[in-house]
Amino acid sequence: MARYVALLRGINLGGHNKVPMSDLRALVESLGHTEVSTYINSGNVVFTSGTPELDRAGLARAVEEALATRVDVRVPVMVRSHAELADTLRVNPFPEAQPNRLLISFMQGTPDADAVARATEIESGADEFRVVGTTLFLHCPDGVGRSKLAASIEKRLGVPGTARNLTTVRKLLDMTAG
Repeated sequence: MARYVALLRGINLGGHNKVPMSDLRALVESLGHTEVSTYINSGNVVFTSGTPELDRAGLARAVEEALATRVDVRVPVMVRSHAELADTLRVNPFPEAQPNRLLISFMQGTPDADAVARATEIESGADEFRVVGTTLFLHCPDGVGRSKLAASIEKRLGVPGTARNLTTVRKLLDMTAG
């Protein structure tokens, strides 16, 4: 059976979209999944799929719908397999970046070339980014909190996503290994 991580965007941030991790685990288990665990309080749920007929988009939709109907939280969910997480780390265009200065955003789709070109127009100082398929790599050597690029790139790309730092992605890779 395949192992996945569901990455929820914008839960438990600043008192908004509060979902206790125990409730989130129970919700994912109720969808037929097993070996469910969470990592930190920001919406990372690792599970073994109990619905092999669903692809990752179908798994994401199922979690989104359950969150909306059961706990009245409406947030985008991105799902990635263990192999996809491993590929993400393998193609990282910033391998020398400090782990807390590299954000990896898992997007719902691939931004078009025009959107990527518009994103390059953002005044970014030392910050830089690369889009590889449905993944955005955002390197902020002076810190994410001060980054104008981090604050506006998603809007320019026009594709919803959710970001995790490199340390978190590495941990999720370990957790999805089973």
